[in-house]
Amino acid sequence: MNAARTGTDGVALTIVIVLFLAVTVLGFAAARWRKGESLANLDEWGLGGRGFGTFVTWFLLGGDLYTAYTFVAVPALMFASGAIGFFAVPYTIIVYPLVFVFLPRLWSVSHRHGYVTPADFVRGRYGSRTLALAIAVTGILATMPYIALQLVGIQAVLEVMGVGGSGNKLVADLPLLVAFVALAAYTYSSGLRAPALIAFVKDILIYLVIIVAIIYIPHKLGGWGHIFDSAQTSLSQKSPATGKPKGSVIPTAPVIWPYATLALGSAMALFMYPHSITAVLSTSRRDVARRNAALLPAYSLLLGLIALLGFMAIAAKVAPIGLDGKPNPQLAVPQLFENMFPSWFAGIAFAAIAIGALVPAAIMSIAASNLFTRNIYREFFRPQADPAEEARVSKIVSLVVKVGALVFVLSLDKTLAINFQLLGGIWMLQTFPTLVFGLFTRWFHRWALLAGWAVAMVYGTVKAYDVVNPATHKHFGGSAAQIPFLSGRNGYIALTAFVINLVIAAVLTVALRAMKAPAGTDATEPEDYWADEGDPRVAPLPELARG
Repeated sequence: MNAARTGTDGVALTIVIVLFLAVTVLGFAAARWRKGESLANLDEWGLGGRGFGTFVTWFLLGGDLYTAYTFVAVPALMFASGAIGFFAVPYTIIVYPLVFVFLPRLWSVSHRHGYVTPADFVRGRYGSRTLALAIAVTGILATMPYIALQLVGIQAVLEVMGVGGSGNKLVADLPLLVAFVALAAYTYSSGLRAPALIAFVKDILIYLVIIVAIIYIPHKLGGWGHIFDSAQTSLSQKSPATGKPKGSVIPTAPVIWPYATLALGSAMALFMYPHSITAVLSTSRRDVARRNAALLPAYSLLLGLIALLGFMAIAAKVAPIGLDGKPNPQLAVPQLFENMFPSWFAGIAFAAIAIGALVPAAIMSIAASNLFTRNIYREFFRPQADPAEEARVSKIVSLVVKVGALVFVLSLDKTLAINFQLLGGIWMLQTFPTLVFGLFTRWFHRWALLAGWAVAMVYGTVKAYDVVNPATHKHFGGSAAQIPFLSGRNGYIALTAFVINLVIAAVLTVALRAMKAPAGTDATEPEDYWADEGDPRVAPLPELARG
């Protein structure tokens, strides 16, 4: 095993810079890829012209869903706490049957009416701009910590290469700021086409690195048996912060409920995120979503292998210490690559992680900016805004959203950055009743849905704030809490809040319908949920025709 290097790894850094420059050029060139008449409307800038097929969408969704959360945060949780981190594998298995059922319906109604965001659909379905505003604000809010997680992933790679430090803060963060500016620039210029094109490079690099890692590293460490034995020995030791074992290689009784609820809640929340829906709405046909629901589990296999890198880091006796001298589990996988691989391949691995963070960050910022433009700016401030103005505003807001993500990076506990994503999931799952149930029924009353959402948002946020990391003593230090009425059972806060949300929405719907409260006008028709490419009602899209 190679000893940990000190100082800046010049070879690895050079390779990362070269590959980063290459994808930056690709990002700007994407403005001419599959270009329509103009990028001055949201269908072109924000949805790539709604023309992506199965092949492009597979890479785009892979680049969208498998992020620094996958390559840094999940293995870091495995390294620090053991098998609880493996919840990410069943969650990605559960999610695709859900996608198969409801996203084709959302695609059809969105293409029929020219909807760009999930909040557009809510506005049309329930006739409530307040409920649509709630969905839009939730999407923007939840996307920011998810983008922040991508920045933490890039920061981890830079630290392991020896770039940054604990001295002057501006100098230390300069490389991250450079990456941030480049991302913002090509997103502004090319819209969704940029991450779609870069996703090809990102996925190829990731597959290459993981295939090499799962063959080469276990061979160097003495086999999988030694890896699991080392992980069990290390995780069974008591944590200084809690006085309890750090974890285990298989879920034990205390983590069964958190494990199961994290898997189910995360699966239900994943395609509520605006960036996930944006990738689906960019497709050219209804069946593309279903085909990708069948093909994307190939990434779940990859995720399982990536998660095991956390155990490999334990067996390799990786000491993830940041340049500030403090322990940082997020550095476990980058440091493993630095220790085990020759510099040139470590550089390729670092580039894969960094590019794997940039692609979803771009899609997320685009999706959040579309929500602001369509469902806040045009709905409440500029109803007369034309498509060109919408595109201009979205471009500007995509920059602001990235700045907002920096607030989360600076203010929240980064010891286990997976909590950034899980916090977003607590909020996003509260849009599930309005969005998913709304695709199949109009039974729920719009005011009841709004009340359920509001109570669940407050409950989830307060409960998440009350979770304190025992090592750092910071709030928002976890995502599991006591489940009401189930003594001694902890679970994912998002799922508990969802149950509260659903109960309130159902009870108030019965009451409001009995009172004959106005239910709002439904702008959709049953046939809209089956529309497909070539349907005369789909072409031209209303927004394009209006422009």
